[in-house]
Amino acid sequence: MKKIRVALIGNPNVGKSQIFNILTGGRAHVGNWPGKTVEKKEGTCTHKGVEMQIVDLPGTYSLTARSIDELIARNYIIEEKPDVVIDIVDASTLERNLYLTIQLLELGANVVVALNKWDVAKSLGYEINVEELSKLLGVPVIPTVATEKIGMEELKDAVLEAASRKDRGREETIKYGKPYDEVISEIATILEKDKELAGKYPVKWLAIKVLEADEEVMKIVNRSPVRSELELKLEEAKKVLGEDIETALAEKRYSIISDTIIPRVLKGARPLTLTDMLDKAFLSKYLGIPIFLALWWALFRFSFDVSAPFSDILSMLFSGLGQLVSPRINDPQLASFIADGIFGGLGTVLSFFPPIFFLFLGLAVLEDSGYLARAAFVMDRLMVKLGLHGRSFIPMLIGFGCNVPAVMATRTIDREEDRILTILVNPLMSCSARLPVYILIGSAVLGSWAAAATYSMYILGIVLAILMAKLFRAVIPYFKGKPSPLIMELPLYAVPAVKTTLIHAWERGSLFLKKAGTIILLVVILSWFLSNYPWEAVHQGEEFMISNSYIAQLGRLLEPYFRPLGFNWMAAVALFFGFLAKEAVVGAFATMLGVSEGEASQALASAGIFTPVTGFAFMAFTLIYTPCMATLGAIYRETNSWKWTVFTIVYELALAYLVALAIVTFGSLLGFA
Repeated sequence: MKKIRVALIGNPNVGKSQIFNILTGGRAHVGNWPGKTVEKKEGTCTHKGVEMQIVDLPGTYSLTARSIDELIARNYIIEEKPDVVIDIVDASTLERNLYLTIQLLELGANVVVALNKWDVAKSLGYEINVEELSKLLGVPVIPTVATEKIGMEELKDAVLEAASRKDRGREETIKYGKPYDEVISEIATILEKDKELAGKYPVKWLAIKVLEADEEVMKIVNRSPVRSELELKLEEAKKVLGEDIETALAEKRYSIISDTIIPRVLKGARPLTLTDMLDKAFLSKYLGIPIFLALWWALFRFSFDVSAPFSDILSMLFSGLGQLVSPRINDPQLASFIADGIFGGLGTVLSFFPPIFFLFLGLAVLEDSGYLARAAFVMDRLMVKLGLHGRSFIPMLIGFGCNVPAVMATRTIDREEDRILTILVNPLMSCSARLPVYILIGSAVLGSWAAAATYSMYILGIVLAILMAKLFRAVIPYFKGKPSPLIMELPLYAVPAVKTTLIHAWERGSLFLKKAGTIILLVVILSWFLSNYPWEAVHQGEEFMISNSYIAQLGRLLEPYFRPLGFNWMAAVALFFGFLAKEAVVGAFATMLGVSEGEASQALASAGIFTPVTGFAFMAFTLIYTPCMATLGAIYRETNSWKWTVFTIVYELALAYLVALAIVTFGSLLGFA
């Protein structure tokens, strides 16, 4: 069977994912691009005896390679040379979307334009001359309505026809006029002298990027033997075209679109729409943020309230399996390992999945409806003042539920530096797993101040995240400078397609299971081993003596370091279990005190382990110090770097210690015991 490679590209929110799912039947392989943390989706489609291997490129507005998404998309087209590139264009915002089309034609890609949202364009009163548009661009143009699967067969036919053409490139159709075309031609002639370079890259595109001083392209041509000749020609070009050639060429592209293409292919005036009316409220200076917070609170409650029964069922199921299997195994050590280590570990891993799935489901609904882009827009100005990107706000809010999906949600931030900075400060958001610890300590030692102390932890996390973001911007060269500007087109509001939304949620949720889930399972098994061995010393008849375990020995080793904070070895052990999973702090105290988790608060109060000041310091330490292993696993996967993962561990440990020490010190100076 003949095979061809097809790449899908388009601006965000043009319906690219819907078309990809229709073409591949919703059966796609999801992973990351090699060496990158951007999601990669691949699938196949068979049409008229030809197998199409389809790659969904990241959504992007241009191919300037300023963001990781742009660089991945551009490099794939240049290096992998797909047989056909389907450029998905939103027919209702034709002028803005054609900028990417022009850049694809510059690149010499074999383009087929899918003019999607054709029904929306018609409803807005637009008339588009498809034949004229195809003639002007020099490529096939197919009207489509992805939500209703209209135009999909015609699109596949056009792809096969385009793949069979001998002359696939269309870069010659783009003319900038004098003196630009002359200068581009002269630089291209110089580049053609380097046969290796000319054999690998389209020389006209290369010439344009040299004129624009594209950073990635300049790295390539600076190694070329024609470098000296190019430098002389560039100096001449600047005298002719001016110093800011990049801006001039961008203006030329827009001029081609607005002055040449649009007047000949588009008729009709855009009326006032429902989107315009909704944006009066959603983007309002006064109502925008309150509406966003209300919607976000609804999403938060939906994610965790709806998922709670499913998480409980999974925990009970695996707990019941453990209780069922354990009596049937004669060896007590093997029985404990299978019941508590394996089944307990699986129960822990799978109990994370429902809230994450429903969270991603809610996010997919907000994204596909067109609202999520507006949320980032509304918060951009405030976030920039805090040293973060506008899109950082969404992952930060997700962090109040769970830091794992919050770290994964930073993928929406285009610039790598802004994304990693958001990842580094995100664990300071107080996730729901920390709340049981606050309640335990607060009710045990803080009395009527327990609620205020718990609330203060959320405020403290936000303040520290802002301070650390500003500090990292100021002192770490990698983050220096202002956050990149938030550039986006706000799509029309739309009713999300149920199938596409569910696929989005499942893909992202299952990715969590594959990545963070394996780490959680290994950690639970490790914690079982440390708390159960040496077996004879820990399991004395019917008594479970955790004070004799390896974890208790570790606690006693750590105790001298925690003494300045007023923490004993039990507190150190609880913090170690919290490193594995924050919820485990309560269970650790209950186990060490020999009571159930429901009785832990009263037992902790009677044991006299904490004073009000040291208890408050312990709450702050729990908030700040190294995030759980699942979050660390997500940080490593999303940054692809041990450096940033270790940096997160070190800085949060140091910050937790300093803040807890400050609380104890000032508490003592103020006369609190």
